[in-house]
Amino acid sequence: MRTALLEVDLSRSSVADITDEAARFVRGAGDGLLSVFAPHATAGVALIETGSGSEPDLVAALERLLPRDDRYRHRHGSPGHGADHVLPALVAPSLTVPVEAGRMLLGTWQRVVLVSLNRDNPRRRVRLSFLEG
Repeated sequence: MRTALLEVDLSRSSVADITDEAARFVRGAGDGLLSVFAPHATAGVALIETGSGSEPDLVAALERLLPRDDRYRHRHGSPGHGADHVLPALVAPSLTVPVEAGRMLLGTWQRVVLVSLNRDNPRRRVRLSFLEG
């Protein structure tokens, strides 16, 4: 298995498109599976269409589902930070993408994104792992 760690800055947006980095990672790798994993308690990865307004729509939907107030038992960090710790139950911390001939087999509009509403920690990592086979 081959692996790499991406550094992602979410200081300007809660959603970061990492598709191009993932595509570079698997380029020339043959057939197999790409694992995309966010090793964080307050972040997840998803497949969405980007550039059409889906990113702010996703953030708005998550903010409706996870309001930033004092209802959470998890209370350290900024107000509403408990919501950040619930996010990975809705946006999973990992996903798997099939790869054929060194190319991710994504749908026409699918993009791989990192999602985090946690303003306390905008610097994130994503582990890419390729399993040939």
